[in-house]
Amino acid sequence: MALAVRALPFTFVVHLLGIALIVLVLVWNIHFRGGLAWESSNKSLIFNLHPVLMLIGLIVIGGEAITSYKSLPLKKEVKKVIHLVLHAIALALGIIGIYCAFKFHNESGIVNLYSLHSWLGIAVIGLYGIQWLYGFLTFFFPGGTQFLRQESLPWHVLFGLIVYVLAVATATLGFLEKLTFLENSGLAKYGSEALLVNFTAVITVLFGAFVILTVISQGSSAEDDYTAI
Repeated sequence: MALAVRALPFTFVVHLLGIALIVLVLVWNIHFRGGLAWESSNKSLIFNLHPVLMLIGLIVIGGEAITSYKSLPLKKEVKKVIHLVLHAIALALGIIGIYCAFKFHNESGIVNLYSLHSWLGIAVIGLYGIQWLYGFLTFFFPGGTQFLRQESLPWHVLFGLIVYVLAVATATLGFLEKLTFLENSGLAKYGSEALLVNFTAVITVLFGAFVILTVISQGSSAEDDYTAI
């Protein structure tokens, strides 16, 4: 009970920062960047879907998926389904978000996969997919043996946190890369849009930090973890 009480403030902060991130990335791409579009003669509108989907998907919904398993006051089987579904949504949005970046590049005559951000992005989405698939097969359906689940669980948790931290790092690199391009094209370095992008990147890092803090502070015994799977 004491652990749960300590974790509650962290969980509350995660929710608040998540809402803030969604608002900030939408304001940036709709108000400052002109909007969102799947098809448009203005190819930048297609690209704008990329940061929106990646941030809302892998970062916000992915973070909520991680904290949900530890913080929701529900039966463990229900929490397991919520955890699985939220990660599936995050993965789907991430895949679509990466597709939008490729679509923008291809339709604009820009080469793909030339930056560290893009390399890490492909690595993150690949690792995220592997993590989700292994978790589904081992802990959900058809489900591994009790021994396999017990041996896999600590590594599943650790690998998931590593992938999530890598996703947050990749997102911050993306903000830096895009802002650098914009500033080189004439965007004021101390203008409102530049400040908004940097502020969004800072909130992204804080959100990721509080997701990790929620998991660490919540904790659980080995027996509790094993009965959860």
